[in-house]
Amino acid sequence: MKISGKSTAEIMKKFGRNDKDTGSPEVQIALLTARIEQLTEHLKKEKKDYHSRKGLELMVSQRKRLLKYLRRKEPDSFKKVTKTLGLRV
Repeated sequence: MKISGKSTAEIMKKFGRNDKDTGSPEVQIALLTARIEQLTEHLKKEKKDYHSRKGLELMVSQRKRLLKYLRRKEPDSFKKVTKTLGLRV
């Protein structure tokens, strides 16, 4: 499952530190969240797609590690990202 180019650009513009920012934790968390939401919808229809489910679990754990890092390094940014994306922590 891949996010469209327009969606990716919008996410980078909204969460990035500049227009071309793809590596900051905020952008990575936002992109992972979009992919997780998309894959969750797919798995609601395809209940036996175990390979995609494994990928979803890996993405969730990656996002969790990034959130943990962001909470430790930049607490204000962490609060902003979790509030904007509607994540429970």
